Amino acid sequence: MTEATTTHWVLTLVCEDKPGIVHAISGAIFAANGNITESHQYSSPDTGRFFMRLQIESAVPREFFVNQLTPVVERYGMDWNLDVVGRPTKTLVLVSKSAHCLNDMLFRQREGRLPVEFPAVFGNHAELAPMAEFYGVPFEHHAIEGEADKRAFEQMLRDYIKSAGIELIVLARYMQILSEEFCREFEGRIINIHHSFLPGFKGANPYARAHARGVKLIGATAHFVTADLDEGPIIEQNVIRVQHSDTKNRLVSLGSDIEAKTLTQAVRWFAEHRVLLDGERTVIFS
Repeated sequence: MTEATTTHWVLTLVCEDKPGIVHAISGAIFAANGNITESHQYSSPDTGRFFMRLQIESAVPREFFVNQLTPVVERYGMDWNLDVVGRPTKTLVLVSKSAHCLNDMLFRQREGRLPVEFPAVFGNHAELAPMAEFYGVPFEHHAIEGEADKRAFEQMLRDYIKSAGIELIVLARYMQILSEEFCREFEGRIINIHHSFLPGFKGANPYARAHARGVKLIGATAHFVTADLDEGPIIEQNVIRVQHSDTKNRLVSLGSDIEAKTLTQAVRWFAEHRVLLDGERTVIFS
C-alpha cells in the first residue's frame, strides 16, 4: 500500500471580523486531516476586518481540502488563497541603470534564500543586461522615449504577464512612472522601492532633498504601487543614521544597502503570502 504524500500548505484569509471564524476554519482543517504548523491572526480595530495566515500539513488531495474549506469561506465571505509553502512566485523585474537592488534579489534567489522565479528582467536601459545574464536570467531592453513608447511597452507587459503567468512585478529602481490604468489593473501585484522613509521626500531626488534638510536618518520604503505616486500601502521600511559631514553622494552610497535589503524583504514576504492588504495599510505576518 502506497503511503499518501504530505503537502505543506499556506492558507490566507481576509473577511469581516465575526465570532466563530477561528473555530470554523480549525474544524475545516481538522476535517481535511490537517495539522497546523504555523498560525497568525489579526483583527483590525480600524477597519473591522479579520486577517489570518496558516501553514498546514495534510496528506489529502487539494480538491478534498478545498471542499472542506469552501462552506466556511462562503459563510463568512472570505477572500482566501491556498498555495504550497515554498512554491516559487513568478516575478518580473523592471530596472533602469541602478544595479544594487536587482543584484541582491538575483543573488539571494540563486542561493535558495528567496522563493521566487525570475522568467525575465526588462530594462528601459541596457546597462544591467550583463548582470541578468550572469545569473542566467533573460534580459530585454525596451527603450522608452515618449508616451507612444510607454503605451506600447505597457501593452507588451500586459501580454507578457498573461502568457508567462507573472504573479508579481518588482520595480527595482525603475525610473519610469507607470500609467494610472496599468497601476489600477495590477494593484496589489506591483512592488516599488523608494529611496526615502515615506511619507517623507516623495518623488524625485530624495537624497538631495534629505541632504539639503540636514536629516539625521535616511531610509528606504518598499510599497505597493498605486495610481498615486509613492502613496501605496507600505510593506517594509528601514533607516540608517547619517552624519552632518556626509555628502549627498555618501547618502546615496549608504542608502543603496538599505534599499536592497528593504526591497528583497518585501518580495520575500509577498512570495511567502505574509502580506495582506487592509485598505491603505498592510498586515504583515512576519
